[in-house]
Amino acid sequence: LVLSTDPAVSEAASQEPAAGAKPASPAAGAVAKASQPDEENEGQLVLAEPDFSVVNLPTTLRLPRHQLSFRLTHRFLANLRQNSFSDNLDDLFGLDNGAIIGFEFRFAPIRRLQTVVYRNNLSKTFQFSAQYDAVRQGGRRPVSLSPIVSIEGTNNFKSSSPGSRSPAVGAVVSRTFGTRLAVYATPVWVHDTLVANSGHRDTFFVGLAARARIGAKVYVVGEVSPRVSGYAPGRPEFAFGIERRAGGHMFLLTFTNSLASTFGQTARGGFPDTIYMGFNMSRKFF
Repeated sequence: LVLSTDPAVSEAASQEPAAGAKPASPAAGAVAKASQPDEENEGQLVLAEPDFSVVNLPTTLRLPRHQLSFRLTHRFLANLRQNSFSDNLDDLFGLDNGAIIGFEFRFAPIRRLQTVVYRNNLSKTFQFSAQYDAVRQGGRRPVSLSPIVSIEGTNNFKSSSPGSRSPAVGAVVSRTFGTRLAVYATPVWVHDTLVANSGHRDTFFVGLAARARIGAKVYVVGEVSPRVSGYAPGRPEFAFGIERRAGGHMFLLTFTNSLASTFGQTARGGFPDTIYMGFNMSRKFF
């Protein structure tokens, strides 16, 4: 009997066996299944898609029925492009300048449906969203597809000023390549993104993202969200980082040009000549 503590023990073990051949060991067979979960065991680790978000943009990872996931987002307020390296080092690269912090709880009440509650302290914003995992890559289906709906409100949904409540509708389209790479396209329409007294205005953006596994447990990630139409101030939001998996935990060190972490905040873009350091930490309870 061979036991493995990590499904990414070796790259060779993650390859599908030849036709008619049996896995060399139970561990090798388990690793081969980790590239895509089957319908009956959606809690299996997907090596190319280990988490429910890239940085801010969602993924198509499925959450098993009646299971839970938690995520913490943290964006330090210091602009790392504004000062010298020594000045940033004195401030521990933003740790002395406060932060925008968010908490997310994700739950699957029924199979294929994820419900998400997220709150950050940027204008005391709550976001409620739902994601339905409609299509799973495999066979003749080249991509996975998950429609999403959400609504967010500032001041704990107490504000009624323009831009304070922003419903959104969109979808995540993804494709994984073996156990090493996942790419995403996320078109999203957000209503009432203009924070002003001049009336309502909408924004349509298309988020593009990728996650690449460069080691057994280490990933690099990146995303950008160009606005296609509507209200589009500043620059498109972008983010990149390096990530490590530790059991059910994911730790991501991020660098972004925006403090955004909701769909409405992402639609409003990032700032020119700005880089914020931060991190995401997530935990799957299954």
